[in-house]
Amino acid sequence: MNQQALLYYLALQQAEGVGAVIAKKLLVHCGSAEAVFKEKTMQLSKISGIGSKVTHALKNKTLFEAAEKELAFISKNNIICQLITDESYPEKLKHCPDAPIVLFSKGAIDLKNKKIISIVGTRNITNYGKEVLEALIADLLIFNPVIVSGLAYGIDIFAHQLAIKNNLQTIAVLAHGLDRIYPSAHQKAAVHMQENGGLMTEFWSDTNPDKENFIKRNRIIAGLSEATIVIESASKGGSLITAGIANSYNRDVFAVPGKLSDKYSVGCNNLIKTNQAALYSGVVDLAYLLNWETKTITKSVQKQLFVQLDNEEATIYEFLNTNGKQQLDLIALQCKMPIFKTVTILFNLELKGMVKPLPGKLYQAI
Repeated sequence: MNQQALLYYLALQQAEGVGAVIAKKLLVHCGSAEAVFKEKTMQLSKISGIGSKVTHALKNKTLFEAAEKELAFISKNNIICQLITDESYPEKLKHCPDAPIVLFSKGAIDLKNKKIISIVGTRNITNYGKEVLEALIADLLIFNPVIVSGLAYGIDIFAHQLAIKNNLQTIAVLAHGLDRIYPSAHQKAAVHMQENGGLMTEFWSDTNPDKENFIKRNRIIAGLSEATIVIESASKGGSLITAGIANSYNRDVFAVPGKLSDKYSVGCNNLIKTNQAALYSGVVDLAYLLNWETKTITKSVQKQLFVQLDNEEATIYEFLNTNGKQQLDLIALQCKMPIFKTVTILFNLELKGMVKPLPGKLYQAI
């Protein structure tokens, strides 16, 4: 990487009042971080949303002193840096309006052409949560996805550990710099995941894991992946914030339902009830809603004559056979079935060679 370019990006990232959104606006206008610092104050002031506070902050010479110190830490510790303009920058995250302009990572992270799933939930994982998570990871193995989480207690660390156990790439997004691991009890897992996956953060060294940093961290967890799965959550918590951010990015969100009496199922049940998440009952739900190639799940099944269909299967098949290509939501609506049941029936029809999925959550009778 061009060290000079990185130095300017670090200085821009450090400038007071210049968050990710404003930084991207400056980069678009000026073309590069170096050009931002060389641009005349009058010209910068003409950019919408750029006030005197920002232009004054950009003139602070101590920015480059701090940037040089951080650059020395990066070099000494073999930290991988990705600028938002780099081709290697995570593609899905790049399209988020508040994506960080610089990402720091350690390990062997490879996101190219990968299915990426974020898994979040309570720190107070229950036996039910563990059972669901074990089944989820086992079912996902055939897709070889990257598992993203936040290295916290509970659902996060269990997801990372299961990924490591099953040789899946896993990424922990941190709420602090790469000079430490928080919580320290997860140091061993953090070391292991760097062999197949790694650690990622937008924060500099010497950054403490303060409360507000976890919220900032959550947007990266949501932005990296094509879907976020909430496994257990109380009525409030960081996992619900992550789900909300994922929704704002127009990413799919899934929630695992639980008993109405269970404290750590309240959040998930509310997500489903308020249509902020699709119900997750198995990998079939995920595969269909994300349009993953379901022939990966099973061998190709040719359509056979005189296939036996139950009443619900027959209803959906006849609807598709009569009306041609249809979207999932419309199929569920017209056939008067909940989406989660419609997904399962469509999958069964595909196994019987009666239906095939198409891009855009469309389905067609064969």
